[in-house]
Amino acid sequence: MSNYSTDIETAKLGENGLSENAGWITVYHAHPVTREYQSASMEYLMLGVGLPAHSYPDEPDLPSAGQALLRSLDGMTWEHVPDYRGKTAYNTETREASLITTIGELIEGFTLLEPATEFDAWDGKKWVTDTAAQQAAESQAAQQAAQQELTSRLTVANARIQTLSDAVDLDMATDEEKAALTEWKTYRVMLNRIDVSTAPDIDWPQQPQQ
Repeated sequence: MSNYSTDIETAKLGENGLSENAGWITVYHAHPVTREYQSASMEYLMLGVGLPAHSYPDEPDLPSAGQALLRSLDGMTWEHVPDYRGKTAYNTETREASLITTIGELIEGFTLLEPATEFDAWDGKKWVTDTAAQQAAESQAAQQAAQQELTSRLTVANARIQTLSDAVDLDMATDEEKAALTEWKTYRVMLNRIDVSTAPDIDWPQQPQQ
């Protein structure tokens, strides 16, 4: 019988978790706080020595994409849990977006489904657009834009009419200026008849060229 051996002595753990003999053992490490699997390593255990903290002798099954590998709370097994880190979740009440940074199921009141509009409401399964509110908001925005356009056009018309009226009042107006004054006054009358509540379907009158 040879006095030599090329075998690597393997440590065996007893029921108390301590090594029954000196040797090497493969251990699998978990994060001390999150319990997420981190790595595997070979550890040499002396007789009567246990594994390093947060390390376990049982090899885990690797999870599929979209899942994380954790040690169970009781430390007895490995478990697969959802992993949405890096994705965006949406608050079902406020539609506010948040970046997911933790492992596990989504917090109640959040969904991975993105709302399509600011008028979406969560019905428990999906986002539903409040079309009445959306149309009302769009109508209001169109009316506000029309009112701004009307104000701008009237400002230009009033300034032009004032200048031409001065020339007429002072009997200094040319025939072209007199004709232009009539056009601008007509234009102003047409502007004042605009109903902005019909926006965006407004047929704006043509502005005089003079």
